[in-house]
Amino acid sequence: MQVKPIKSDAEHKRALLRIQEIWNAPEGSPEGDELDVLATLVEKYEDERYPMDLPDPIEAIKFRLEQEGKDYSALIGVIGQRTRVYEVMRRARPLSLRMIRNLHRELKIPADVLIRPATLPRRRTVPAKKRRNGIRKSA
Repeated sequence: MQVKPIKSDAEHKRALLRIQEIWNAPEGSPEGDELDVLATLVEKYEDERYPMDLPDPIEAIKFRLEQEGKDYSALIGVIGQRTRVYEVMRRARPLSLRMIRNLHRELKIPADVLIRPATLPRRRTVPAKKRRNGIRKSA
């Protein structure tokens, strides 16, 4: 086993091919140890080379609710009353520290995801043809 740090895409590809070859190696065997080391090196290389942004907090909440087969009503008492839940979920109100703590505890959503500011949905712009002197014409 000759394992070394991965520094290029070619080395990364070779490491992935080797991982495929030894994927079913028994734990504790020389190939199993090689698999553990290679997987760690590949993960480190991919994290540095292809970093992933954390998801939007509201999208993370929606995703978790979907995973659990729940709807927004499951957030009542976690975020606040019904109106507060809908304000947060339509991005009219930011998450408070209390809400973040409750969501982290109840839905097991990582706090670092919830702390990020939620992105506002893009507003649709009216094409120039439908504007006259800065005033929008109705369609």
